[in-house]
Amino acid sequence: MLRNSFKGAATAAPFFPTLLDQMPNAIVVFEAESQQLVYVNPSAESALDLSRKSLEGQSVHDLFGDNEALSTMIDEIKLGHAAAQRQEMILHSLPGSIHQDSIPAHVVVAPLEDPALIMMEWFPIDQQLRSERDERVTQQVEANKQLMRNLAHEIKNPLGGIRGAAQLLEFELPDKGLREYTQVIIKESDRLQTLVDRLLAPHRKAHLMESFNVHEALERVRSLVLAEFPKGLRIIRNYDTSLPDILGDREQLIQAVLNIVHNAAQALSEEIRLGVAQIELKTRIARSVTIARHRYKLAMDLHVIDNGPGIPKEIIERIFFPLVSGREGGSGLGLTLAQTFVQQHQGFIACNSRPGCTDFHIQIPYRRQEKIS
Repeated sequence: MLRNSFKGAATAAPFFPTLLDQMPNAIVVFEAESQQLVYVNPSAESALDLSRKSLEGQSVHDLFGDNEALSTMIDEIKLGHAAAQRQEMILHSLPGSIHQDSIPAHVVVAPLEDPALIMMEWFPIDQQLRSERDERVTQQVEANKQLMRNLAHEIKNPLGGIRGAAQLLEFELPDKGLREYTQVIIKESDRLQTLVDRLLAPHRKAHLMESFNVHEALERVRSLVLAEFPKGLRIIRNYDTSLPDILGDREQLIQAVLNIVHNAAQALSEEIRLGVAQIELKTRIARSVTIARHRYKLAMDLHVIDNGPGIPKEIIERIFFPLVSGREGGSGLGLTLAQTFVQQHQGFIACNSRPGCTDFHIQIPYRRQEKIS
């Protein structure tokens, strides 16, 4: 049975679980001879997508298979040839975990004060790269949004003047047939006004903070989308019903997810015609997550996954930028607004896409703040 303390360890040992529980990287502790696990921290549970209970009786070999590089590192520690071993290698998750892909990781193996115990720590090499990339993208998107907001403010006044002048002109025209042209001016002015309002809307509305069940919000999204696409589309619920209520603006979160799910449904037009379209709404708890350089103990993990054609490669890096759309006739604002709403909850949103699988990933931390910036 996995222990919450290090049996037989030195005097400092009882403090290790408390300390290691707070570590952002995945850590396991195992017996040097049998390599059987005696401790797994929450980050390791999250990385392996397995609970401590399900890991009872497992060994390091069970976790990562026949890994020669890892075995060599452990042997070096057991023989006392080094105080610690560090190496980059490919790790494979335990069969049964949803994360069964090969993971390039930086691995550290070191002895504890009790020589009978060895600690292994690892983190994906791409974790830091992803963090840096997300930060760059966030900064770029924020700069673009600021530019669009400034342009929207500059456009509003002259746009109102153009519309007003077209209305006055329409009253003065002697030939009613010419009013067709003034109507074009008025309608196009209204269309641009709507666009400008959508750009400014997220920054005008006051946030209504409340604790709410995220699955109730997702059910509302599901019903709205299925009402519009009643045939040929399945929306699969893959919920972790143990998730606690989240503190935030319920309507904003609904709108953010609705924008993503609605976009997915529109992209699935061919699959809907064939009756094979599906969108999965998946929720999980994420532990020890870092978002925008802030560490959070717990976060809500939400995936919106569809089996559509995927997002074109030429726009995948820009899909959250204003006015970028992969669909003809799209405004290019749905994902921009979704990102704005998520970021206002100190969360992040990312997308991975290939033909047959597009996955929008949202994380929103659980926190106790009274306000959202």
